Order: sequence, then C-alpha cells, then structure tokens
Amino acid sequence: MKRSLLSGVAFSAALALASNASAQVKLGIAGPITGGSAAFGAQLKMGAEQAVADINAAGGVLGQKISVEVGDDASDPKQGVSVANKFVGDGVTWVVGHFNSSISIPTSAVYMENGILQITPASTNPGLTNPDPKTGESKWNVFRTCGRDDQQGAVAGEYIARNFAGRKIAFVHDKKAYGKGLVDETKKAMNAAGLQEALYETINPGEKDYSAVVSKLKAAGVDLVYYGGEQTEAGLLVRQMRDQGMQTILMGGDGIASEEYAQIAGDGAIGTLMTFPPDPRLNPAAAAVVKEFEAKKFNPETYTLYAYAAVQVMKQAAEAAKSLDTQAMAKVMHSGMAFHTVVGDISYDKKGDVTRADYVVYRWVKGADGKITYKQL
Repeated sequence: MKRSLLSGVAFSAALALASNASAQVKLGIAGPITGGSAAFGAQLKMGAEQAVADINAAGGVLGQKISVEVGDDASDPKQGVSVANKFVGDGVTWVVGHFNSSISIPTSAVYMENGILQITPASTNPGLTNPDPKTGESKWNVFRTCGRDDQQGAVAGEYIARNFAGRKIAFVHDKKAYGKGLVDETKKAMNAAGLQEALYETINPGEKDYSAVVSKLKAAGVDLVYYGGEQTEAGLLVRQMRDQGMQTILMGGDGIASEEYAQIAGDGAIGTLMTFPPDPRLNPAAAAVVKEFEAKKFNPETYTLYAYAAVQVMKQAAEAAKSLDTQAMAKVMHSGMAFHTVVGDISYDKKGDVTRADYVVYRWVKGADGKITYKQL
C-alpha cells in the first residue's frame, strides 16, 4: 500500500514536470553556425539567445520561460530543410532565422505547414513574403525584421545612376537567391534612372580564384562593380582586382556588412560602398543591450540586434494576443501594431514585411587607429 502511494506521488510529480516542460515556449534559432557564413550565424545566435536570456530574467512570456534550440543549416538549403523538420519534431513553435534567403524560402513552407512562426533577421529576397505566383497563396507565418531586396536595390540603383552617370558599371552575383535578387533589383532601379550596365557576370560561392571574372572586368574598363553576395567572396574579389592593378570601386549590400570583409580584402576594402540600414548599435533603444554584448567581448554588428528584435516582436505579439498560439500572434503582427525593439519601432504590412524602408549608403574607410570599417555617408 505504501509502495503504491509513493508510486502515485512520483507519477504525479512526473506529470507536473512534464506539464511544466510542455508549457515552455520552444524557440529555434536557425542559421549558418558553420561554414563560410558562420560569422553571420554567430550574430543570429548571439542576438536571439541574449534576447531570450533577458526576457526569461524578466519573467518570460505570459508566465512561461523560453527554451532555445539551435539548428545549423551551414548555408545549405537541404540541410536547412532538415533543421526545419527537426524543429517540427522537437515541438519548436517560434523560429528566428534563417540567414540565407535560399534557405528561408524552402523552410518557410515547412514552418507554415506545421504552424510555426518564423521571423528572419536577414533574408531579404522578396519571394520569401510575396504570395505564391502560381497559387496566389500568402504565408501567414513569415515575417522579417530586415528590409527587402527591392527596397535596398532601389537605394543602391538610384545612388549609382546619380553618382556614376556616364561611367561603366558591372554587376556580379553569387547565383544565390539573395545575391541574384539584390543585383537584379539594383540593376532594375539603375536602368530605370537611365544608366545601362556594361557587364553582368556570376561567380561560384566558395571558390578562391576569381581571376577569370576579374580579367573580364579589367578588359571592360569598368568603373564600379556592384556585387550581390556575402563578405567572403566580396573580399576575395576586391583583393584579386587590386592584384591585377584595378582600382575599381566595389559596391555591395548588407551581405558584406561584416568586419570579415575588411579582414579578407585588406586595404583594398577602402572606398567600398555599401547599403545597410542606419547602424542599430547607435540606436538609443539598443544602448543597454549593446553594453551586454560588449561585456561578453562580442561586437553586435550587422544582424545581431535584428535577431534580438525578432524575439522582442514575438514576445510582444504573444502578450498583445494574450496567447502563445502562433496564428493569433501572426494576426496581431499583421494588424499594423508597432513593436518596440532595439532596432527601433517595427510594424508589418499584410505580407509580413516591415513598413519602413530605411536603407542608407556607407563607405568603408580606414580610421586613425588603422581599423577599416564602414561609415554612413
């Protein structure tokens, strides 16, 4: 009899523990933790994890703490889908990620089918949030804290047309959804402003030798190379242009907004032009969080604070909906409500895109301390 009673107590305790565990909000952080884009994966991971830690320390969301699971997609779409399916199996309901548009797009279908809310801090391809061109179906579950290629491309294309009129412009991209999308949107805006390109080329990401493309750029005598892709290949491209005696300016988008770009390109990075939103590290709303990262000796550049903001949006959406149900949260997010975040106030349109378009132009310069970094023009 005593044994039975103890077993019953133990069983009740186990049920209570299971109930508490199941009540916990499970958040997945997905990005390139390894591979050539690992620096960006670290930003997503550090940003989202810090937001979770801060929210949990303040009591959590609707009385529940958030647990974190990290998925490494290694910038590979197939691995990204595997990460998404693992999140589904593990009961994840919120996802911050992915980094690459070429991964966010296929994984968004997995998340939508399984009722998972997805906010990407970095994927800018319009196809992620646009309705399906075949079915017209919209994705109720997909949002960004960043902008879109067509917003960024408009700023870049107009800048090029205004400042390089009558000059020779080349476009180069890495064949990925982000790189190609950004190049095409920038070219479209530049063409609309009356300037035509002299060259349009592609490279294979992950390679080390881009001398063949550089030779074409040199032979064409281009004055500006607009590159669509990430920091590693951009740095190599610039370094190899300088090796061939070219002083041609390179311009890129938010994919090169990493200190790694200057580390790879060396002094060749000086003069590079780039589009990116106003530096979120300078936003007064981010001051306390930036200090937290500085205490950890981590520079919260580029997408770190956009990942932090994604978690803030999820928390505020749940509180406004008075529910952890993802469809209820998404309804709040689509309502036009303003969410207060470390990157400023964010509100969404019906597609899940931010309603503000705040890209500006930067130039990479060498400071008095010898460090090469980007400064807003």
